[in-house]
Amino acid sequence: MKLNTLSPAEGSVQNNYRRGRGQGSGGGGTATRGHKGAQSRSGHSKKRGFEGGQMPLQRRVPKFGFKNINRIEHTGVNLDAIQRIVDSKNITEITREVLIQNGVASKTDMIKILGRGELKSKVNITVHAFTATAKAAIEAKGGVATEL
Repeated sequence: MKLNTLSPAEGSVQNNYRRGRGQGSGGGGTATRGHKGAQSRSGHSKKRGFEGGQMPLQRRVPKFGFKNINRIEHTGVNLDAIQRIVDSKNITEITREVLIQNGVASKTDMIKILGRGELKSKVNITVHAFTATAKAAIEAKGGVATEL
């Protein structure tokens, strides 16, 4: 180790540049803000999306579509997920509470049974909605699909 190789830790020394403290500081007069205009004034903050007076992107792009306020959002649960629950827990009655306990849906969800996968055993299911293929698959195995 030599004295000429010593240096302070990375990031510990910062350049204290003091703006607007006279001509000798190198940033006097306009305090490096240039002359006139909004950006030279105190208290100036640019609005999000501001493009210097040019029509901003979110106003140039056309609007399309709409949001249906009456839409009912369902959480989909496929038949293969139900079969996994039936195999692991040995249950024949699947209700909303069973699906919530097994982490397939949350308490506030409306549940819809979807038709992906294969059902191997007879199961009675009581939830908010079913697809046509899911209902047919459940009834084909002798189960009952009941809507809440």
